[in-house]
Amino acid sequence: MKKQTIAIVGLGRVGSVFLEALLGKANKGLKIVAVAEKSDTPGTRLALAHGIEVLDVDGLIGKSGNVDIIFDLTGMSAVRQELRDKLSKSTNRHTVIATESIARMIWLFITDVDLPDVHAGAGY
Repeated sequence: MKKQTIAIVGLGRVGSVFLEALLGKANKGLKIVAVAEKSDTPGTRLALAHGIEVLDVDGLIGKSGNVDIIFDLTGMSAVRQELRDKLSKSTNRHTVIATESIARMIWLFITDVDLPDVHAGAGY
C-alpha cells in the first residue's frame, strides 16, 4: 500500500490534537514527514518526540516534492496564501493544501473526540 505523506502547518490547539490523532493512524497508510510551526507547542514537542522534522514554511516548501498533502491548520488566510504562492513558484504540481474544513471532515472519521473549534470561518 502506498503511504500518503502528510505535513501539518500550525501546531496550536487544533494542529496539536490533529497531529496526535494522525500519529495514532500511522500504521493505516499515513506518514507524517514534517510539520511547520514557529512556536514551542505541545504539538512541536510531540512531533520531535516522534522524529518528525519541525520546519518553517520555506523549509516545508523545499521538502514538498515528498509530500502528498499539506494540512494548513493555522486559521490564518495570510499563511494559506503564502503556502499557495510558494508552492506554485516551486513548480510542484503534486502536493495539495488541505484546509481546516477538510481536516474537520477527516477528524470525524478517525476519532470520536471533538476537534477544538478555534478557527471558525477560516474558509478556503
